[in-house]
Amino acid sequence: MSVVPRDAAAGTAFGRRRLLQGAAAAALAAGLGPAFWRTQTAAAAAVSKAVDGPYGPLGAPDANGLRLPKGFSSRVVARAGVPIGATLYALPIFPDGSATFPASDGGWIQVINSEVPLAGGASAIRYAKDGRITDAYRILEGTSTNCAGGPTPWGTWLSCEETDGGRVWECDPTGRTPAVVHPAMGVFKHEAACVDPAGERLYLTEDLSDGCFYRFTPADYPSLAAGVLEVAVVAADGAVTWARVPDPSAASTPTRDQVPGATRFKRAEGIWFDDGSVYFATTGDETIRALRIAAGRIETVYAAKDVPGTPLQGVDNITVSRGGDLFVCEDSYDNDPDAMDICMISREGEVSRFAKFTGGEHFLPSELESEITGVTFSPDGSRMYAASQRAGGIGAVYEISGPFRQDRPAVVLPPATDVVLGLTARAAISSGGLLDGGLRVALTTDRAVAVRVRLRARVRRGGRLRTITLGATDARLAPGARKVRVKVRSKAARAAVRGLGSPVRATLEVAVRGGSGTTATRRRAVRISATRRAAPARRRSAARR
Repeated sequence: MSVVPRDAAAGTAFGRRRLLQGAAAAALAAGLGPAFWRTQTAAAAAVSKAVDGPYGPLGAPDANGLRLPKGFSSRVVARAGVPIGATLYALPIFPDGSATFPASDGGWIQVINSEVPLAGGASAIRYAKDGRITDAYRILEGTSTNCAGGPTPWGTWLSCEETDGGRVWECDPTGRTPAVVHPAMGVFKHEAACVDPAGERLYLTEDLSDGCFYRFTPADYPSLAAGVLEVAVVAADGAVTWARVPDPSAASTPTRDQVPGATRFKRAEGIWFDDGSVYFATTGDETIRALRIAAGRIETVYAAKDVPGTPLQGVDNITVSRGGDLFVCEDSYDNDPDAMDICMISREGEVSRFAKFTGGEHFLPSELESEITGVTFSPDGSRMYAASQRAGGIGAVYEISGPFRQDRPAVVLPPATDVVLGLTARAAISSGGLLDGGLRVALTTDRAVAVRVRLRARVRRGGRLRTITLGATDARLAPGARKVRVKVRSKAARAAVRGLGSPVRATLEVAVRGGSGTTATRRRAVRISATRRAAPARRRSAARR
């Protein structure tokens, strides 16, 4: 694997080295969906009917063969094998998964995978703030069948290899640093990945008829070099438990076969994190599910068999818009003209067509029949990107512009001041125990609320006493009891805990967010000792966990 530098003739007006400086922090809010606390979950209710949708019926085909609602227009931004814009870089064939990243000059970068066996990889297209294409270049090569993947909140692209020995590659959209492979995230037929920034975990899909659904917890978030890979075991009522995968390298046994009882899904494909939920599509049974992280439960959001007259078939790549609508690419079946659409599941819980691809270039025979891939939005939410993977036999990428819904109705939370919240935690913990396993916290509430749990302490750093946050976690609570764990993750906080020379008094703080924007806070004191517990005590603690 190597990263190919851009051709000098492609233009040097803005050095790629500086493109994402200052922009990575904005990637979550601008490129990956709205803020965690303020928004309504996409497709909040199970889909029950098919309609024209919030944008109305589709019009006649435009010059590019796309049927779109009134007020929307399209352009072709790239055709495989042809130089992109005024650059000398040609897009590889079979474009697939895609995402955009904001740049510090007001423009953005779009990354695009290539699902070609033995020569897949990923490319990038650089846009000015007015949408002009200013650069294009390779960011990953020497990999195979790069299908989908997912963006990260820290501004990188996870490119997934859809092969039996597939791995996840982390790519720099600017192309200035080499891509890095992450075997700890598992060796299997990867399809897509997403990041839960509040829980500091990643979720992964496997595109097989008996594939599984995975969770990866980094050892030192956001580094993905090491961590724990787990597989979902789903009960009949949707409750999820996670079982550790003994050998993520799959050296002797396929990853999906290492845990007895692991739940099988029929070709899990597109995945997206939004507002405390992980949405994932399974093509084999034409279903979209949602993992409600706080509740630890998987629900069915959409099942084609349950929606009379539905236009949505072969669910595949997915994304959530700023407006809270879930957009879905269709995986075509036998050149079915009704399976070359981008459909949407609205935040009102209704399914409709948003775009239909027409014309002979999308309906070639046999292996060249096309499908829609890589649906994503520009960071400001005003432009949609998607590809017809084998248009003309090789593929093309399109941009759709128009009046996309940008704002979501706010979540109506109960007033924070009268929430009944119970808080239980240990009064003392060793520094070693805190570093190894974190602080377990038991919470009970009389209603559904959102909370932030923080552990703060005054520690000596640089010769001065400073108050620092040792660890924090966000959660949505259902009525009843739930346990969360506050872990020390940042390098600075871990160094502070390791450097304790004497016991310190820390404060455990639970803030409840209310509908008015105010918070009610519960606090408990926690004593952190400067020495590790004896080994037998740690073993008893682990057994209790």
